[in-house]
Amino acid sequence: MQRHLEQDLDGLKSAIIRMASSVEQAVGDSLVGLTEPRPERVQSVFQLEDRINAFEVEIDDLVVDLLALRQPVAADLRMILAALKINNDLERIGDHAVNIAESARSLRRDPPPSFPHELRRMAEAAQTMLRDAVDGFVHNAPSLCGEVLRHDDVVDDLNRTVVRHLADLIRRDPEGLEPALQLMRVSRNLERIADHATNIAEEVIFMADARVVKHGAEHDMRGEGSEPRIALPRKK
Repeated sequence: MQRHLEQDLDGLKSAIIRMASSVEQAVGDSLVGLTEPRPERVQSVFQLEDRINAFEVEIDDLVVDLLALRQPVAADLRMILAALKINNDLERIGDHAVNIAESARSLRRDPPPSFPHELRRMAEAAQTMLRDAVDGFVHNAPSLCGEVLRHDDVVDDLNRTVVRHLADLIRRDPEGLEPALQLMRVSRNLERIADHATNIAEEVIFMADARVVKHGAEHDMRGEGSEPRIALPRKK
């Protein structure tokens, strides 16, 4: 029974890794298509969307089978629950990559006078956060995920800066409304990619350390008996 469980868990992890690889490629291609005349990279994002959606269904089925047939507990159960949530976050990141690819098509037809420097920084930060979150899952390394959590506020700040900058451009040049709105859409999607990368990082920490670190509080789920120990957030 335990051998079959381990094989099934390995299959689940492998599926998550393959899905994450496709998602990272979709994000990268959408951003290349945004800044370079590479329509083939934009088109690849739409092709990858079907693959990512197929992975989502496959992983959902694997999770259901594991829960129903193997009755996992402790660390194995945490891994399965984390994989279920990571699966959803990866699928949503794929959707945001598609949104960026659509904006890239629009901006190719109606280019902006320039790209805000902060938008390029957002793109780099969001990709780094996604890569570190996925690597944290692959290597069971919650230390990588701490960096992801710390960078989430940085991306939020950059998003606000980009929106303010573009809003000012629209006020000064109303004819540039459409490309400015598309760049705002890109910024918003990058911010959401960073949010989902943060969610993945939180799930990796839960999986590896049995700690829940959402919403600024830290809950230790490894307490003795039926009641988990709860670590209250530290006062600043």
